[in-house]
Amino acid sequence: MDDQACPRCKTTKYRNPSLKLMVNVCGHALCENCVDLLFLKGSGSCPDCNVPLRRSNFRVQLFEDSMVEKEMDIRKRVLKDYNKKEEDFATLREYNDYLEEIETIIYNLCNNIDIVGTNKRIEQYKKDNKELIMKNKLKIGREELELEEILEIEKQMEEVRRAEISRMEQEAKKQKIREKEALIDELMFAEGNAKDILNTFAQNIAKKEEADIVPVMPKVTQFSSGVKFTRGSGSQHNVPVLEEGPLYKYEAPVIPDRCGPSPPSIQSIVNCGYLQHVRAENETEKAGGYSSTLPCLRALQDAMAGLYHAS
Repeated sequence: MDDQACPRCKTTKYRNPSLKLMVNVCGHALCENCVDLLFLKGSGSCPDCNVPLRRSNFRVQLFEDSMVEKEMDIRKRVLKDYNKKEEDFATLREYNDYLEEIETIIYNLCNNIDIVGTNKRIEQYKKDNKELIMKNKLKIGREELELEEILEIEKQMEEVRRAEISRMEQEAKKQKIREKEALIDELMFAEGNAKDILNTFAQNIAKKEEADIVPVMPKVTQFSSGVKFTRGSGSQHNVPVLEEGPLYKYEAPVIPDRCGPSPPSIQSIVNCGYLQHVRAENETEKAGGYSSTLPCLRALQDAMAGLYHAS
């Protein structure tokens, strides 16, 4: 609770549960009331580092550590210009060096290391790669626009699906009301036995429900490639039917020639003291069929596996 406090008015989450902390580009948090007071005259600076701030750049703090918020802002700002892809480089080593350079710049800006030199480095990069930066920005913009269109289409299809399901539910409710009214009329005016009428009504309803089973409308997902994929729409007729073959019969593996002694048998493990350094099984493990001799034998076989040789 002490960490979640405004550095200006010292209000904490403990004393004010509705406290809303906000952060700016410098990474230092302020509560919403202090932000309003700070910009009462139209301009203000951070109380901690005296960096000039803008009211429009303040946003609600998402993480407890305000440095995470600062790194997110810096990373977003740097990656707007450092937007090269792997295909823009001749070798993978050059691309990895480029990614390492980005992380170095972000680290310097987050920890206030050589701020002036780092900003000059960014400006020089922007001048040297102006055309490529603009080209990649346009490409990213087209991809985002394409993704938004796909999401909008999926949203519309989901709304149509919900409307159809709602309509079917309303129709089913109305049908049940009509059936109940018909049953009441028949019980009131029919001359037969009421029990027989109810049994006949229940049988008719059961047959109708079996005949009117409506399959659930599948969800359709459209990817950026333009291909539409339907979840759960695979046909069972396309599944190949496997023919039944002979039953499986265990055959012991053929042990190749070895250059040294053979691993001991289970009886030798018990008699020769191999189990002195192995944890004995408890009652529960013994009831489940576990025995300490088997893992001991497996360990010895693995240790002596290097004694095999290919003929």
